[in-house]
Amino acid sequence: MAEQRRIERLGPSDLTELASDVGPVPMNVGAVLFLAGDGTVDSATIEATLTKRISGIRRLRQCLGDPPPGLGRPYWADDEHYDVGAHFARVRCPAPGDRDTALAIAVDAVTQPLPRSRPLWRAIIITDLADNCGAVGLVMVLHHVLADGIGGLAILAHLVDGMAAAGSADEIPATSPSPRPMELLADCAVERLRTLRQIPRTVAHVRGGWNELGHSIGRRAPRCSLNAPTGPRRRMTAVETDLRTLREAGRSSGATVNDVLLAAITGALAVLLHRRGEFPLELVVSVPVSARRSTTSGHLGNQVGVMPVRVPLAGGPAERLTAISRITRAQKIRTRGTSAALIGPLFRLLAAVKLFRWFVDRQRLVNSFLSNLPGPPSPLAIAGVPIASMVPITVTAGNVGVAFAALSYAGTLTVTIIADPDVVPEIDDLAAALHEQFRAIDEEA
Repeated sequence: MAEQRRIERLGPSDLTELASDVGPVPMNVGAVLFLAGDGTVDSATIEATLTKRISGIRRLRQCLGDPPPGLGRPYWADDEHYDVGAHFARVRCPAPGDRDTALAIAVDAVTQPLPRSRPLWRAIIITDLADNCGAVGLVMVLHHVLADGIGGLAILAHLVDGMAAAGSADEIPATSPSPRPMELLADCAVERLRTLRQIPRTVAHVRGGWNELGHSIGRRAPRCSLNAPTGPRRRMTAVETDLRTLREAGRSSGATVNDVLLAAITGALAVLLHRRGEFPLELVVSVPVSARRSTTSGHLGNQVGVMPVRVPLAGGPAERLTAISRITRAQKIRTRGTSAALIGPLFRLLAAVKLFRWFVDRQRLVNSFLSNLPGPPSPLAIAGVPIASMVPITVTAGNVGVAFAALSYAGTLTVTIIADPDVVPEIDDLAAALHEQFRAIDEEA
């Protein structure tokens, strides 16, 4: 048993992400990197640099393997026919070549399924951008089962200049064959023994997870027109704001940047709903909570729980921010991300009996989602070309018509709004309302 080579199984949160991939859009995540420069920037050089560095990340050279029944969870196995070029595409940005046109290309890339027969990622290089957008755009797309947000940042750290940790493709170990059935059986037995030993810790996590969920299980979110079954189309736009300004606004109220974001997006959603003639007293926004602070490109996967925050809409931005700060402090616990111990088994059970999509199309637990990642604090470059800005992309399934993703980079916080245009066609109005909320929070701080 000791001599058996290690088999990399999916963890419980990875299984939840895989089970959740049943909607009209795949469970992919991504980001757009706009690279600054003039007409001398060579996109072929950038592609060659990325090809070499991506090939140095073993997980991006692995496929997802399905074991025979009774032999445990799916596992990662080296792709014996790995071809990094098959994952790259180069696209010319149509006129006018502006940011919104590039984002439309990116969201189309994220909402296209990734073949399970190959490693679960793709990259697109966008050329012919307008001068004010940068020289080249890079779209990176990952299936969510491959990495959570912090894992995505670990992959980014391997791709940029001066931060690659795994060396060149020439240093990568030779491809190892997929595990044999007897190896899977032995590994499965070890895993089940380990699970039994961890029962006390799992029970403790369930207790903490209840607190992280804010005792909200069974409490319904308000009814509103934002919650309608979504289809395959998505549209996105981005709002940028100064990170330092948000921090100072939060500090004056004893709040975090994430609290400020919650206050701003719920305020913007309230403006949109009021224009529709809807006046809910509160909104529930689900925030992913990572169980880890950092990782490397060699240790990816998902370790994430959720924290639904019930935000009262009464009063101005400052009152809402104070209330949010009080609510989130009560829900935060020392061991973060433990709510996955509660919701993960439920979601996987619903998926096993083919009811997960029915459930998410009718759920009354949340109105929207907000993910927020602290990105690189200093400017980065790829192949000597500076990264001017980063735009995160997430997609949601079910009946959540609009969601938000935030990523900080070099002092700027970019908030992406991703919506089903058939449910929330007013995405530009929502972006303007969000910008106004940031301004109002700053003025009241």
